[in-house]
Amino acid sequence: MTSLTDRAPRVTAARGGIARSFADSLVVTKRNLIRMSRIPEMILFGLIQPVMFVILFTYVFGGSMQIGNSTDPDVYKNFLMAGIFAQTVTFATAGAGAGIADDMHKGLIDRFRSLPMARGAVLTGRTMADLVQTAVTLLVLAVVALLIGWRPGYAAPTNAGKIMLGFALLLLLGYAFTWIGALIGLSVRTPEAATSGGLIWLFPVTFISNAFVDSSKLPGWLQPVAEWNPFSATVQACRKLFGDPGLSPSDAWPMAYPVWASLIYSILIVVVFRTLSVRKYRRADG
Repeated sequence: MTSLTDRAPRVTAARGGIARSFADSLVVTKRNLIRMSRIPEMILFGLIQPVMFVILFTYVFGGSMQIGNSTDPDVYKNFLMAGIFAQTVTFATAGAGAGIADDMHKGLIDRFRSLPMARGAVLTGRTMADLVQTAVTLLVLAVVALLIGWRPGYAAPTNAGKIMLGFALLLLLGYAFTWIGALIGLSVRTPEAATSGGLIWLFPVTFISNAFVDSSKLPGWLQPVAEWNPFSATVQACRKLFGDPGLSPSDAWPMAYPVWASLIYSILIVVVFRTLSVRKYRRADG
């Protein structure tokens, strides 16, 4: 009598490559979402951190920041939110890296590798689960932003379609950065190292940008770095789509065409780092 285990490789092999990879990725995504739901404190802490950033930046620095010719706290509040949204989705990188490093440390990746499943499904499933968690965090953060006075259309007309596009770009950026986290998680030996490695490079990326200050106020040699930063492109795109104040006046291409720049940057990051991550996963010793 043929067991289900004996039949599994033949059944899997008969499925199409793309369909197989998609189905396997969904299974791993479900597994990770169930795991996350059983650790509510992880979700709770992920929600608290961005809310703290909103409150601290808004009420501590709001009155001392100049946006354009205004030091009005309301102007800075509406300027700030696109940067906070973008920072929140990119900080999911550390969680993605730590989760994959934890699976590697516990030998779970070795068990996945022994199963008849698409090679990239384990990593894709993990990043998709992180994307769902990021979307929930972003939704809560948007509600908090509205409660403290963020108003889409504050500086320029907007509409629901543009606002949804802005949030879609944010999620795409977050998804792209989780692939960087995946590569870090596969490259270190412990979850703690993955967390540190996932955050140490994020601080210069997020702060040498237009997220919290007008990039035109940065030192001359630092302005091009901020303006060509993929993170800055998404922030500029969101300000434009949300109708927020403080659009960078730079003629740099990412600042002049931020929506296209954000889209292109994020897709390139996904393509490059997914390729590197899957290659690393195949070669990992576990």
